Amino acid sequence: MEHRIATFLSRLSRTWLAAAVLAAVAIASATPAPAQDFITVASTTSTEQSGLFKHLLPEFKKATGIEARVVAVGTGQALDMGRKGDADVVFVHDKVAEEKFLAEGFGVKRLEVMYNDFIIVGPKNDPAGAKGKDVVEALKKIAGTSTPFTSRADKSGTHAAELRYWKLAGFDPPKGAWYRETGSGMGPTLNTASGMNAYALTDRGTWLSFKNRGELVILVEGDTKLFNQYGVMLVNPAKHPHVKKDSGQKFVDWVVSPAGQAAIAAYKIDGEQLFFPNAKP
Repeated sequence: MEHRIATFLSRLSRTWLAAAVLAAVAIASATPAPAQDFITVASTTSTEQSGLFKHLLPEFKKATGIEARVVAVGTGQALDMGRKGDADVVFVHDKVAEEKFLAEGFGVKRLEVMYNDFIIVGPKNDPAGAKGKDVVEALKKIAGTSTPFTSRADKSGTHAAELRYWKLAGFDPPKGAWYRETGSGMGPTLNTASGMNAYALTDRGTWLSFKNRGELVILVEGDTKLFNQYGVMLVNPAKHPHVKKDSGQKFVDWVVSPAGQAAIAAYKIDGEQLFFPNAKP
């Protein structure tokens, strides 16, 4: 009798042990692995659609182990993401809007990263006679002939620049059936321009990577007013304590470092450089 009781208790003990082991395994399986270190970068469609980030971000991760996840929207929307604390870093190209963001206390420090330029593309037969180096005169001719022009109209850095040029040309804002607002990014706007055989203002980087050109060619370039500067800022953790301050700052530091600047300069399409690093030491 005593032997049977001892055997029963031994089996029960083994059963409990097995159950405990299974429970531990189940708990371990249910516990999520540590989250990968990543940051959210709110940036522009031009840096995304030009292919720059596909080239740049693997180099950043290789150097730091940090993954940067990009949300590509217009500059205005990117800065609004920063204001709401929905991004750790903003990487945009509208200096006036960036300085306002900084003055409001939403950014820590604005650093210049790189530049390229804006261009006006349009039908190769140039019905408005816009071809040349003067962006303001070109827009006057386009409006004066009511030749179709497509605008992003999305509060992006490119759209802000376009509106400044139109204001200089005496149209604030331009109106008429010839002026088509897409409310979309640079790629879709160029697709619309290609389909309509219309003029458009674009950054050179997106144009160089754009394939669906149709009859469109570069008609206006070289005006100093078409200079296009990009800046980067860490979103202020004093405004949003959940901002990943250390990882975000590593991105800012890397992109303006010699390694980051070299990576930007190395990005080319068909041998042509899309962005030119100009971070100040």
